[in-house]
Amino acid sequence: MSEHKRDVHGHTVSGEDDALNGINYLDHHLDYQEAEVFFDQAKRNGAAQFEDDKKKNYTIIRNQDATYTVERRKESGGWF
Repeated sequence: MSEHKRDVHGHTVSGEDDALNGINYLDHHLDYQEAEVFFDQAKRNGAAQFEDDKKKNYTIIRNQDATYTVERRKESGGWF
């Protein structure tokens, strides 16, 4: 897997291949104010969860150097 890194609404964001759609969602599908909600929550709480328009789940994590990492969360493997 390769790591992707880019500027998203003024924040340095990185993530592996499986998180690329989540990074693209923050960057291209949300405007600044909508995306900033997730960055603010991650800044205050260390992480924030979000879902893209295809119902895929991601977590944005604030790193100690004030950059952010997006990780894809696994879908629930429930029996129902």
